[in-house]
Amino acid sequence: MWGFLKRPIVVTADINLSLVALTGMGLLSRLWRLTYPRAVVLFRRIRWQFFVEQNWSSQLCNVVAFPEYSSNVPVWSLRLLPALAGALSVPMAYQIVLELHFSHCAAMGAALLMLIENALITQSRLMLLESVLIFFNLLAVLSYLKFFSCQKHSPFSLSWWFWLTLTGVACSCAVGIKYMGVFTYVLMLAVAAVHAWHLIGDQTLSNVCVFCHLLARAVALLVIPVVLYLLFFYVHLILLFRSGPHDQIMSSAFQASLEGGLARITQGQPLEVAFGSQVTLRNVFGKPVPCWLHSHQDTYPMIYENGRGSSHQQQVTCYPFKDVNNWWIVKDPGRHQLVVSSPPRPVRHGDLVQLVHGMTTRSLNTHDVAAPLSPHSQEVSCYIDYNISMPAQNLWRLEIMNRGSDTDVWKTILSEVRFVHVNTSAVLKLSGAHLPDWGYRQLEIVGEKLSRGYHESMVWNVEEHRYGASQEQRERERELHSPAQVDVSRNLSFMARFLELQWRMLALRSDDLEHKYSSSPLEWVTLDTNIAYWLHPRTSAQIHLLGNTVIWISGSLALAIYTLLSLWYLLRRRRNIHDLPQDAWLRWVLAGVLCAGGWAVNYLPFFLMEKTLFLYHYLPALTFQILLLPVVLQHISDHLCRSQLQRSVFSALVVAWYSSACHVSNTLRPLTYGDKSLSPHELKALRWKDSWDILIRKH
Repeated sequence: MWGFLKRPIVVTADINLSLVALTGMGLLSRLWRLTYPRAVVLFRRIRWQFFVEQNWSSQLCNVVAFPEYSSNVPVWSLRLLPALAGALSVPMAYQIVLELHFSHCAAMGAALLMLIENALITQSRLMLLESVLIFFNLLAVLSYLKFFSCQKHSPFSLSWWFWLTLTGVACSCAVGIKYMGVFTYVLMLAVAAVHAWHLIGDQTLSNVCVFCHLLARAVALLVIPVVLYLLFFYVHLILLFRSGPHDQIMSSAFQASLEGGLARITQGQPLEVAFGSQVTLRNVFGKPVPCWLHSHQDTYPMIYENGRGSSHQQQVTCYPFKDVNNWWIVKDPGRHQLVVSSPPRPVRHGDLVQLVHGMTTRSLNTHDVAAPLSPHSQEVSCYIDYNISMPAQNLWRLEIMNRGSDTDVWKTILSEVRFVHVNTSAVLKLSGAHLPDWGYRQLEIVGEKLSRGYHESMVWNVEEHRYGASQEQRERERELHSPAQVDVSRNLSFMARFLELQWRMLALRSDDLEHKYSSSPLEWVTLDTNIAYWLHPRTSAQIHLLGNTVIWISGSLALAIYTLLSLWYLLRRRRNIHDLPQDAWLRWVLAGVLCAGGWAVNYLPFFLMEKTLFLYHYLPALTFQILLLPVVLQHISDHLCRSQLQRSVFSALVVAWYSSACHVSNTLRPLTYGDKSLSPHELKALRWKDSWDILIRKH
């Protein structure tokens, strides 16, 4: 029974020293002097304030103007995760090429290119997300390749389940990091779908076995990623519970669910809007900026600059700031009182109302007069009786757009409503145009004909609300400045906040489409752009996002060679000429689908995006190009070099090429780490594009 104690316990393990060495070099290149420089790049999440991730890109390039961290900020800890992700991407590239069944030399080449690429080093040493995104992209590819290998030898084994599940987890993490992760996720789903299609045609498998295979893939690659993604945002919304700088792009209901900010203002508001209620009306569309229905004493000019005339009535605009002139009173057209009766009479869908401006007591009005900037729409004003033949037209029909039934009550924050003018059937709408100086550059409000269709800019919601109790104007003005007192809870559900947040992130557009460092996708391939991340305030030390020109150009050439060779092989195979053995052909195709396909799905969609783009958006695509590069080089050596002499010459050229890549990487090192003060002559020597004028600073 105790015989095992008579012998020593021996544990044997296979250690890939190349993998260990690559990991060590990756950690050294990313972690060395990680706290330098102590410049702020992004610092909102640890304040537990709500913000929208999709807006980060417009801030990263302004790092040169940000102050330094205070001494008590753990800069090293905050930058550790991106640095570790960047470091571990190096050995992961090695393993991916091996799993594609290419040689150890090709795998080492891919890993070393990842190691010395300056742009990847720079991006992973700051609190930026691309290195983490790249890590999970590569993890998803590696996990699927290992799962695919297990599929051939031991399906439904523990390792088979582990790698399949890890593929789904990595894809979910990639999408959770940035929406760009969905590109790689779609690629993995497409590859898995093709393999599943071949599996269905395998006659050696029973129907039950095929069903179990498909079910396992559906759970691991669809269900688990969705559940994890929901979990990420559940934690996100729990941790970021305070009002933050991006509140105003969210709906009033979302803002009211956050601690501070609007929640502090709206706490205690009545839920149901009644006749006599005092309200502020926020436009749901919120573009170009969030704004509230507003009026003031000034009138429209008698004659506009283009010669058209106006009604000379009181201006109605949309104002992007909180103001006492944003308050309106919901009046019953059949009564004169501007107070809430007892008990309150709630306003319902389909009711006729008048909107009386709280500070001037003039009613919201529209008529057949062209709007100042939108001549095909009607002017909206507050009616002034000039004792001329232009009677008031101030009746509006309330329509609740998100109603459950035709008897729904108008609710504070929750109800999305539109106002349809009774006389002309025009709908109150935010045009989005900025009025001239006579309108204080506020946004134009118009009456849009119903026949022109529905648009979100026609929809409004009550944000602030109180029950009016003062009939006298002076008392009412004091009342408009006082807080409400009635307690009503209106917390949004998690799913409602989750869905709104996803939509806002997808729909968010940067106003600065021509940022100083913005660039087009075509400029990325030729490296005809850069980003200045940091400039030392006293010396010429600086950090730029610059790519290794040898690697970038070689990656593009490798992609072109792979495409041409694949077309050539396909044409010849169509003629029943097989230049490659079947196993080499399948290996070549799989490598192309994952590497060339990974580049395509992470690059081509940017041509369709209407947003500010920067060089770092190309880094995930570049990573797949780097993986493809040694694959193409090995293929040329193994299948296109016919003699040993040709292989020797080609190998020498590859070594010379790699040496030049190392030389460029070392040359750009001062701009990658920013730890060396450079003279103007040295900075000028680092330029290879005339567009990189930022590299030269005058002191």
